[in-house]
Amino acid sequence: MSEPLAGLKPLDGLRVGHWTDREARTGCTVLLFDQPALAAAEVRGAAPGTRELALLEPGRLVQRIDAFLLAGGSAFGLAAADGVMRWLRERGRGVPTAALPVPIVPAAVIYDLAVGQPIAPDAAAGYAACQDAVALDVVEWGAIGAGTGATVDKLAGQSSPAGIGVGQIALRDGSVTAIAVLNALGHLDDGPIEQRIARFTQAQVNPLQNGTQTTLIAVVVDAECNHDALIRCCVAAHDALARTVWPAHTAFDGDLALAVTLREGKRPEPTQELRLTMAVGLVVEQALRHAAASPATEAR
Repeated sequence: MSEPLAGLKPLDGLRVGHWTDREARTGCTVLLFDQPALAAAEVRGAAPGTRELALLEPGRLVQRIDAFLLAGGSAFGLAAADGVMRWLRERGRGVPTAALPVPIVPAAVIYDLAVGQPIAPDAAAGYAACQDAVALDVVEWGAIGAGTGATVDKLAGQSSPAGIGVGQIALRDGSVTAIAVLNALGHLDDGPIEQRIARFTQAQVNPLQNGTQTTLIAVVVDAECNHDALIRCCVAAHDALARTVWPAHTAFDGDLALAVTLREGKRPEPTQELRLTMAVGLVVEQALRHAAASPATEAR
């Protein structure tokens, strides 16, 4: 089951849509931007499944995106981005070229093929997710979209359901929102170090599960910033992941953080940037905990 998060504020220029296959327990989620949005990304897991992320590195010609796709299905799920591109192309969106505009749609996937049926979202699924896109305050979260087949705590040998979660915090001149698909080898831990050591000594790593996890994080900044500031937001997002999930960024995770601004501008002053990155850390942790606590009974 899934539901909107009470108190979440809509963002001008952003809509979110899901496509869900509850029988196969997979799906995809698209973030649609009304205008090309400046973005940065950072991968810290060693087993990522991604598309078009190289465009977002410093010094690239094209660093603005029309949409961001999160999907299940492992590398097969990257095909869902084709449907997002088709939806955008039909509306004249994309980077102008001599022939036609080319939509820019980075994508990242989790592995959920062994959770239900080994079926991945395809181009039709990506297109349907775009058709489903609505304002942030009415989006459903939990076992839906890219979070349908997400699980957590695989290190314990018996995983628990997770999903897709969201967090948001207000700033003096805007807000920061995080959307996270929690599909981790590790677990959320608030216990003392002795408890973590005990879990470590009891952990069982199943070779068949290697590469079957990944946490995806999208941070949307509704405040003026530039590409350098977005890179710092990605760092802050990964810091929050490492604080919240243990272990994170392993050889078997494809952990990714993407940050995008709805108000491209100059780099914030150092104190403002510090407050921005602190806010990112808080909302990412909020989104991860929301994903872990998401009601998932009906979908599972």
